[in-house]
Amino acid sequence: MSPLRLLRNLGRTREIVLVLLNHGFGDLVERLGLLRYLRWWNRVVMRRGEGPPSVTAPERIRLVLEELGPTFVKFGQMASTRPDLVPPGVIAQLQRLQERVAAFSSDEAVALVESELGGSLDQLFSWFDRSPLAAGSLGQVHRARLPDGTEVAVKIRRPNAARDVERDLALMSELAGLIEAHIPEAEVFDPQGLVQQFARSIRRELSFQREGRTIDEFRRHFSHDASLVLPRVYWERTSEGVLTMDYLEGLSVGDTQGLKDAGYQTELLAANGARVFLKMAFELGLFHGDPHPGNLRVLPGGVLGLLDFGMVGRLEPDKRELLVDLLASVAHRDVTACVNLILQIGRPSRPVDRPLLQADVRDFIETFYGVPLDRVDMRRLLGDFVTILSTHGIRYPADLMLLFRAIVTLESVGRQLDPQFNLSVPLRPFVERMIRERYSPGQMVSRALLETRTVAGIVAEIPRQLGRTLGKLSSDDLRIQLEHRHLEHLISELDRSGNRIVTGMVMSALILATALIIRAGGPAPGWLAGAAFILSSVLGVWLIVGIFRSGRL
Repeated sequence: MSPLRLLRNLGRTREIVLVLLNHGFGDLVERLGLLRYLRWWNRVVMRRGEGPPSVTAPERIRLVLEELGPTFVKFGQMASTRPDLVPPGVIAQLQRLQERVAAFSSDEAVALVESELGGSLDQLFSWFDRSPLAAGSLGQVHRARLPDGTEVAVKIRRPNAARDVERDLALMSELAGLIEAHIPEAEVFDPQGLVQQFARSIRRELSFQREGRTIDEFRRHFSHDASLVLPRVYWERTSEGVLTMDYLEGLSVGDTQGLKDAGYQTELLAANGARVFLKMAFELGLFHGDPHPGNLRVLPGGVLGLLDFGMVGRLEPDKRELLVDLLASVAHRDVTACVNLILQIGRPSRPVDRPLLQADVRDFIETFYGVPLDRVDMRRLLGDFVTILSTHGIRYPADLMLLFRAIVTLESVGRQLDPQFNLSVPLRPFVERMIRERYSPGQMVSRALLETRTVAGIVAEIPRQLGRTLGKLSSDDLRIQLEHRHLEHLISELDRSGNRIVTGMVMSALILATALIIRAGGPAPGWLAGAAFILSSVLGVWLIVGIFRSGRL
């Protein structure tokens, strides 16, 4: 680890190591070389077994993340959206992670609002409820009323949240680097990539102004859709740490019986929610990443209200087109095209056995081909598809995996409202419309012009690039760079072992010299024998301490 970062976060580093040890990950801590961050008596006293026999490794992973706090819990929740990287057993445990975070005091909330917005609470709001409506790891929400009587929800970022998150992100990045360096078999999980994805996600969530801009973007896209209500952001009372928006009061989508008692047709609510979400994903390329019942409200008139825009996914037009092509190739039982698209969308982490991949894709298509659309189980379909990806080490873009998880969540919510609900039914019109639009005359002409400009640019660059290459050849300046991976740790260990061997040999030589000097006798040899003995003792203690500090006897 970086020495400065270690000194700055020494307490947190020691806490992480202790939690891992307490939950039976002593072998992992030892392989990562983290035992040096504990005093030697902690290493001896702390239990370093494999945990209670009844607790599985995935369960212990969940317990570790929960004990390490909100940032690590959020990391686990994000990792649960990557079934292409994380094993199914671990995914099942990560999906159970809950943010058990107590609300911070109302005095702190008021002080933060006044500091962020630059005014007294009485000037900003005619009424402010000091009891929070909800509390999360990054902030909490209070109900309030503007001077003109508008009911609003005020989201306040936790004190020191940004500082604590950055500290934990720094340590996560270091841990991911250690894992990749010391545990080569973990490379398939892409630890550094997971941490980088999480860092981008949580930094977006920390910025409430960014969340406000996202809400405004959704409002623009759905300004003419009367079936969906999105909160309005009050920018004069919004900052990086405070977000003020409309308070949407209604029934939770998860309260099925309450909705029926209120006279709502839950089947229509399910269909409307699916239409709205699919429009986000396939038409706009901007979708809500966590459509669980807590973020969906039913307002008077059966209108849906959408909350919490911290987790949002984006699909660029080229990714949407490739995804539609993939669905079309499955529908047409075109195995070769399906395999080509899978490899085009994803990024293999190791050499792909193409014949085996084709066999798996053929089995996948045959399983679902011919099944009536209203009987296709989207959860199973996406699960089987992701299994193929993970089996062959193919990593998909994070936003696409977030879309898969959101679709599964949405289908689960839809079936709570309507037992006969199936997301594949409303999905088909969107896919068919995108295919029709792509092959319309206007789109074909636009695409041809774009491709022509791209090819022309490449052709224009050929002479210049060729000239540079020939120039380097003529001046003997053409170089080939080779990169070795995972050899740094081996070199370091060989260097350390060599130093210890040399130290041991020197110590042995000094002890032997001491014995010879004592045997020779005389006052001068006695003085030399004492000096040699002291020096050999110091070297011996130094060698033993170094071995103990490394955690390897």
